[in-house]
Amino acid sequence: MMFAAGFGTRMKHLTQTQPKPMVPLAGRPLIDHALKLAQDIAPRKIVANLHYLPEQLDAHLRPLGVATILETPDILDTGGGLRNALPLLGGGPVFTMNSDAIWAGPNPLTLLRDAWEPNRMDALLMTVPLSQTLGHEGKGDFAIGQDGRLTRGPGNVYGGVQIIKTDLLTEIDADRFSLNILWDIMLQREGLFGLPYPGRWCDVGHPGGIALAESLLAGADV
Repeated sequence: MMFAAGFGTRMKHLTQTQPKPMVPLAGRPLIDHALKLAQDIAPRKIVANLHYLPEQLDAHLRPLGVATILETPDILDTGGGLRNALPLLGGGPVFTMNSDAIWAGPNPLTLLRDAWEPNRMDALLMTVPLSQTLGHEGKGDFAIGQDGRLTRGPGNVYGGVQIIKTDLLTEIDADRFSLNILWDIMLQREGLFGLPYPGRWCDVGHPGGIALAESLLAGADV
């Protein structure tokens, strides 16, 4: 599942007339960079949720084989959006992706797939050490233990890509909620794991991230 419903308010003027996933980056819409990573692992289905200026995204994604689901009248946030899309995604674990990040290195979806251990993991998040991030402000989201289990704390940024089981979504009594609520349940079960990314990662959630990401893709030392 690709998260594409947000308003992109941090992008300021760039999202006044277009949704953030359609903002151009290196000659292509931002979401196309994430979509290429997804297509490379040949999933059974790719789903994107829509809310803000949905017609533009729907017209772009449907010809590329992406199923879309409209969140209306209200946006549902990441957790609510994932649960809302389950009729299209089906049962079992799913990959989820944010569409506002650029990865320089191996495909993070492939790395997650190869490291996934469903017998002991509720979710496996791709994390990025702070020293390997661009355009990110903050101290990080998680610390990773020697066994790969995550705890809340500084050091590693969640890169926006994960494999996650969806059965625990039924325990959350809300329509609109963040995936952080689901992760907190998994943390209590000691089932939330992280995988450090070996390459570099750029946050493109703000206008300054575009130039940084384009330099990263061009192989510049940024």
